[in-house]
Amino acid sequence: MYSLGTAYLLWFLSGCGVLGFHRFYLGKIPTGLLWMFSGGLGTIGAIYDFFTLPGQVREANIRRALEGGAAPWFSRPGVRGQEPAGEGWRYANDTETRVVREKESLERCILRLAKENKGILTVSEVALGADVSLEDAKKALETLVKRGFAELRVRKSGTLVYTLPEFMDKDENLEDF
Repeated sequence: MYSLGTAYLLWFLSGCGVLGFHRFYLGKIPTGLLWMFSGGLGTIGAIYDFFTLPGQVREANIRRALEGGAAPWFSRPGVRGQEPAGEGWRYANDTETRVVREKESLERCILRLAKENKGILTVSEVALGADVSLEDAKKALETLVKRGFAELRVRKSGTLVYTLPEFMDKDENLEDF
């Protein structure tokens, strides 16, 4: 685990960031060399690093875990058998637990949600499930309709829904739109 205290100490020891020792520590070798030969980009980069170092340390810890150098406070669901597979990486400390999800394509997310919802989806469900905007969710669903993989239908209540017929059990109170 990279330490914020160590990163700031190296920043200070490298002439307030000018020599880039903190960047070498965080595994940013190319920019560390750039800082070293350009004086921290004329000290502008060194000052920038002073304010962004906590985020850089957090990012380096996540990158390290994803590359396979997981420390004990990182766990990969499914590897140790304690959590279900497919949930992403878990980062835990005393105050919080975060899940860093592996990137799933929007189309794959829509298919997963359709399977979970027996083939019936709304724009809001896709936006929430895929963590995208409503506009992006609607565009993706309309693309599936245009390509013939989905249909736009109306519930008896008047709600517009998108259906993926291969995941549907039956025609549930829906009318063609």
